[in-house]
Amino acid sequence: CVKRNILGRVLDILDNGIRLIKFKGNIEKIGSVPFPPYLSGTKADACDYQTIYAKYKGSSAAPTAGLHFTKRLLNKLRKNGIDLRFITLHIGLGTFQPVKTEYIQDHKMHSEYFILNQREANFLNQAKRAGKKIIAVGTTSVRVLESCVDSSGYLRSNSGETNIFIYPGYQWRFVDGIITNFHLPKSTLIMLVSAFAGRDFIMQAYEEAKRKKYRFYSFGDAMLII
Repeated sequence: CVKRNILGRVLDILDNGIRLIKFKGNIEKIGSVPFPPYLSGTKADACDYQTIYAKYKGSSAAPTAGLHFTKRLLNKLRKNGIDLRFITLHIGLGTFQPVKTEYIQDHKMHSEYFILNQREANFLNQAKRAGKKIIAVGTTSVRVLESCVDSSGYLRSNSGETNIFIYPGYQWRFVDGIITNFHLPKSTLIMLVSAFAGRDFIMQAYEEAKRKKYRFYSFGDAMLII
């Protein structure tokens, strides 16, 4: 969201009316974080909408599953023998768009830039070979890992854009578990978790969450799917 006039040049018009614009000037000084529509009017600020381990600029939204992790919790995980590895994916605004096509497979997934370096790929491959479980924090991490698996079933370091669309019927190749928030109906995110655990099971879990008044969306509760 831009609060005052700024000069920009439209470089491309993408699907669903999204425009790629190059701005002249420092947009960070005159713009604001594009919070999801259901957070408008809240007292949330950019610090609240950021993970403690974020490193590189580029995302249009936060990987909200990561908002649950504090420095204290990460240290506790390490002390209990849990290895933590970090990858990069710049979330695009398309993550908020619902699926509107009649058939799921006709939906055009938005592309997002990612980086999986050689060091992290090697570490995760060694863990996989040792029989350890790979638990992805957030659907963004899931998409990166599943995008980088080669024909041998292991990760290959890579960087670029991925438009992988994971929905029921997808053949999983690397991820063993997912930590994720509760998602909007008809979203690609709820389709991803349904592909992992089965639609009926996910719907049952959501009904249970509603009965117990769990919080949904960005600042809501999380679920571990294994």
